[in-house]
Amino acid sequence: MAALPRRLPLPPFLSLPRSLPLSLALLLALSAPRGRAQSFGQTRFICTSVPLDGDMCAATAPGGGSAEELKSTVLQLRETVLQQKETIMNQKDTIRELTAKLGRCESQSVLDALPGESKGGGGGRKQGGFSKNTMGDLSRAPAAETLSQLGQTLQSLKTRLENLEQFSRMNSSGQSTNLKDILQNKIDDLEKEVLSRVNSLEEGKYNPKNESEERGKIESTLTSLHQRISDLEKGQKDNRPPDRFQLTFPLRTNYMYAKVKKSLPEMYAFSICMWIKSSASPGMGTPFSYAVPGQANELVLIEWGNNPMEILINDKVAKLPFIINDGKWHHICVTWTTRDGVWEAYQDGTQTGSGENLAPYHPIKPQGVLVLGQEQDTLGGGFDATQAFVGELAHFNVWDRRLSPGEVYALATCSSKAQAGNVIAWAEANIDIYGGATKWTFEACRQLN
Repeated sequence: MAALPRRLPLPPFLSLPRSLPLSLALLLALSAPRGRAQSFGQTRFICTSVPLDGDMCAATAPGGGSAEELKSTVLQLRETVLQQKETIMNQKDTIRELTAKLGRCESQSVLDALPGESKGGGGGRKQGGFSKNTMGDLSRAPAAETLSQLGQTLQSLKTRLENLEQFSRMNSSGQSTNLKDILQNKIDDLEKEVLSRVNSLEEGKYNPKNESEERGKIESTLTSLHQRISDLEKGQKDNRPPDRFQLTFPLRTNYMYAKVKKSLPEMYAFSICMWIKSSASPGMGTPFSYAVPGQANELVLIEWGNNPMEILINDKVAKLPFIINDGKWHHICVTWTTRDGVWEAYQDGTQTGSGENLAPYHPIKPQGVLVLGQEQDTLGGGFDATQAFVGELAHFNVWDRRLSPGEVYALATCSSKAQAGNVIAWAEANIDIYGGATKWTFEACRQLN
């Protein structure tokens, strides 16, 4: 048997990855310098298949591209192949993970659909599952949950009705009293119905056939009751004095705030007073901030972190001796004059601190933006949730002069002699609210009286 001819090794620069097409190897071989090819002894041809409709001449390098250029192209193709391989592997891992999660979800749904089946499978505790109800009949667990929700709704309506009752007592309206009595009777009847359903469930006398119909009746009555109370509350809002309201900021966010429609004028003195209630910790945040073009901290009241409350005027700071973070209503006032920067602080009608050299001879600039509940880093914006006010605020008034101790005391005791601010007066028409801040009837002065 004739010996097979010995296969000569390819030159080092033609030692290409096996994954590369043979046509690229042929191109490199044909484009190699003649002298280098002869140095390997007898000349050999490396063949590759060419499609029938292909151009055989296109498989040869016509001398225009160098071996280095072709080698660079090959390396780029190889890098692309490796990147695609890595992408495919990542996608396989993702598919494998999603498949496992889907399998767990399917197995869980099968277990939930089989009442009395043990999830552990080995004599473990039985799990009584409830299949989805598609016929309108309610199982006992959903019925109990529905009754609980109805109870919560009734409690909410009772609270609202108590508020209306207080309002009707203040206004001595016979019509409001009659409506209140009617609504109270309806709530009592609904409570008895809910209690009856609860007793039926506990005694095992539950009959699901008429539950959907009865629940529909209860929900219809609740809807009607809710609408009646809402109408009364609307009438209460229309009848209450324009300054008897408070703003509530329940969450520390960067989007919940109120904006005073009117800007401040140029002021060489001021008094700022308000009722405030908060138990937020650490720090209740920023009750108000006033920014002007070029100065975001023109006038700011802030309690941030574990620091005491501070008043800022043109970025100059004074610490205020307020102790008000106890969840109770407090009346606070800050007065200031540009002459020597003298300031005074009042809490609940009593002066608690004073100082000087706070931005002396710097008048408060006009044409700014006054925001309640947020600290401004830019004109009218740039809010930071960590500096947001959390609590309730009412009767925010601004004067362009220093109030006397007697005037401050009249405000703190809700005296009829107390005067509203001559620059900013507390009224619903003067304030826009944003982001979920809410308005409620102001209660602090009513409690004092």
